[in-house]
Amino acid sequence: QVQLQESGGGLVQAGGSLRLSCAASGRTFTSYAMGWFRQAPGKEREFVAAISRNGDVTTYADSVKGRLRISRDNAKNTVYLQMNSLKPEDTAVYYCAADPLGRLSQSPSRYDYWGQGTQVTVSS
Repeated sequence: QVQLQESGGGLVQAGGSLRLSCAASGRTFTSYAMGWFRQAPGKEREFVAAISRNGDVTTYADSVKGRLRISRDNAKNTVYLQMNSLKPEDTAVYYCAADPLGRLSQSPSRYDYWGQGTQVTVSS
């Protein structure tokens, strides 16, 4: 089992940048593929990005390609989401999630563990 805690959210102007972090507890962090999802008010939770266990493979939602970048530091048990060129439509609660089967799935149902989320608000 793993516990996840996001940080780094906040209020930023359009065009600005933020870096989200997700710290994982436990000694088996490398057992998990990691994903970032987001949920805006009144909308379903949607996939943002995912990264493989050793960080060599990443995948992104089309809406964030070229602007957001996922990475991980297995020595620190942490996964990051670097967010550049932010847009008002990026406003949402951002969640990190862990998949013990390492599938890099875009479906939230494939992830067994979730953090509590961090709010990102982009003003126009």
